[in-house]
Amino acid sequence: MFGYEVLCVGSATVDHFLTIHQHFSSVHSGDKVIVDDLQTYSGGGATNAAAALSKLGIKTKVLTKIGNDHDAGYVLKDLQKYHVLNISLHRSQKNTDFATIISSAKEKDRIIYVHKGASTDLCSDDFRWREVRRAKWIYLASLMGTACGIEKEIAQDAQERNIPMLFNPSLYLAKKGKIYLRPFLRAAKVLVLNKEEAQAVLQEKNNNSAHLATHLHTLGPKMVVVTDGPKQLFAYADGKIYSLIPPKVKIVHTAGAGDAFTAGLLAGIIKKYSFEDALRLGQVNASSVIQHIGCKNILLTEKEGRKMMKRVKIKVHEHNIKR
Repeated sequence: MFGYEVLCVGSATVDHFLTIHQHFSSVHSGDKVIVDDLQTYSGGGATNAAAALSKLGIKTKVLTKIGNDHDAGYVLKDLQKYHVLNISLHRSQKNTDFATIISSAKEKDRIIYVHKGASTDLCSDDFRWREVRRAKWIYLASLMGTACGIEKEIAQDAQERNIPMLFNPSLYLAKKGKIYLRPFLRAAKVLVLNKEEAQAVLQEKNNNSAHLATHLHTLGPKMVVVTDGPKQLFAYADGKIYSLIPPKVKIVHTAGAGDAFTAGLLAGIIKKYSFEDALRLGQVNASSVIQHIGCKNILLTEKEGRKMMKRVKIKVHEHNIKR
């Protein structure tokens, strides 16, 4: 009956990582392509964030709908490893979501095929509202189909009950624009998205991430972070603009980096780090994940994160806001 710190709402997937040893441009319809390496891990916005938060010492649960298939068992087994419980009461007749990520060793590029199945089935009968309301924070990732409407209800309920919410939309949800996303933006205390997603929400092509963060803040969120891969990150908080440049590390695969960053940021906020140190914790967590294949591989504990923050010494700069 006791509460917990974060409920992560979103998808759970099984990710298949394939590596081919040729250029994508050399692959044609009907070809049989040799795969050099195959690795399988669990993924999905909700479970990635939940695992990362749990590893950082935050008591976390997830709300995600999975199928009645082998992949569902794989997801649940992985969640158990991170001591994370799924509060969804029912399974879907659809397959558990899955993704196939094909990387070219020649081009250092990738193609991702995603199947959205069970997660789109989430409905109000799949959970108890009292269980959602026990959370001290809501972490809202992206869902599609009827499930997106459920997320909107959760966002509005969180706003009414003063439960702080972090909103982390993916591009397909961001493309719906700021009018459609108004209930989410008004409810969000923290908004984290990349530059392309920020431009999609605002429906503008401005390349200035500081401007994008400031504009997004006017729509409701108290804190906004706009990431840009290995390039400079900008954030708005407490009437100030902050920026940092991610440390250079060997990049093996970027899948899961955004979830690791966002979870680290939220963990820092919950643990009452300064905003600058919360950004640093998110960044070192992301830097660890991108050095391996798999969205949950080599996530950091808080102790490991603080140690890496001291070693890497990421500089966070404060900027004046241009009126």
